[in-house]
Amino acid sequence: MLTLSIKETAMSQAGSAFREPAGRAFPLPDLYERVSRHVPAIEWPALAPDVEAILRLKRERNAVVLAHNYQSPEIFHTVADIVGDSLALAREAARVDADVIVLAGVHFMAETAKLLNPGKTVLMPDMAAGCSLADSITAADVRALRAKYPGVPVVTYVNTSAAVKAESDVCCTSGNAADVVRALGVPRVLMIPDEFLARNVQQQVPEVEMLTWAGHCEVHERFTPADIADVRDSYPGITVIAHPECPPEVVEASDFSGSTAMMMNYVTEKRPSQVVLVTECSMADNIAVANPDIEFIKPCNLCPHMKRITLGNIRRSLETMTHEITVEEGLAERARLAVERMLAVKPTQTVSPRQAA
Repeated sequence: MLTLSIKETAMSQAGSAFREPAGRAFPLPDLYERVSRHVPAIEWPALAPDVEAILRLKRERNAVVLAHNYQSPEIFHTVADIVGDSLALAREAARVDADVIVLAGVHFMAETAKLLNPGKTVLMPDMAAGCSLADSITAADVRALRAKYPGVPVVTYVNTSAAVKAESDVCCTSGNAADVVRALGVPRVLMIPDEFLARNVQQQVPEVEMLTWAGHCEVHERFTPADIADVRDSYPGITVIAHPECPPEVVEASDFSGSTAMMMNYVTEKRPSQVVLVTECSMADNIAVANPDIEFIKPCNLCPHMKRITLGNIRRSLETMTHEITVEEGLAERARLAVERMLAVKPTQTVSPRQAA
């Protein structure tokens, strides 16, 4: 795991901000100010035309952009209307007042938005923006699990296709998985497809037996306890925050573990002077914008799927109204029920007992 200090990066760029050729106006200076720590000033004039076009097209199309926390800062902080983790985007997708939704994330998120907004147009800027977890399991796999474990409820992570959700009893996110499991009130559940998330949730609800599937996130599975030890050796006193898609031994070696929204809340409330987020790189960039006094040591594990979304293809998506997401109605009705059951679950706590200790 390579590391990079955001403060050091910002300092190296500080002298170049807002320098432009004589006589040429610097475009969209207020928006650039939001991302100036992460986008060199020399690059901004090439990005600004796409930003301007997207802002105009959103007004013309009555469109909104939903962006996941892993999106790059130039998307997250300039054109996104709603940002958050998978749970927040799912909730807001159900409430959004627009004719068109552009999902700046990965394919399963766009499908979820469509499930909750069947009468709206949902656009995916790049159909190749997938997910290793979603690819790890099929609807046929879920049916086989049901046959093997009759009567055991199936709790499915939202990082799955609509077809898999349709075979499930209820969905969950990394932020509400423990609450969803508790709400079922049963001694045993099938939690799919993320094996590490299920094993980490098991620590929070030891009274429920978790049956797992061997699916993993290609970003989070690469982190190791040795990475955490190296960071602690290099930066004594640093706070380590890990995503629950990481292996359990990585979560155990961290100071706190939670969804991307919980990570953000922890940083803004606890305000550690120096922190490493053991997750996708752009998370640190996006939190750093609002917390310039905190030094973020970045683990350089990028999600190749999230990075397929760019300002350019968001613009093309709105210009051409592509690529539109559709879900067959019979399948959509069943998948929608699993998502709605998740959204109906009320949180019982914000951190696990281990985290609160």
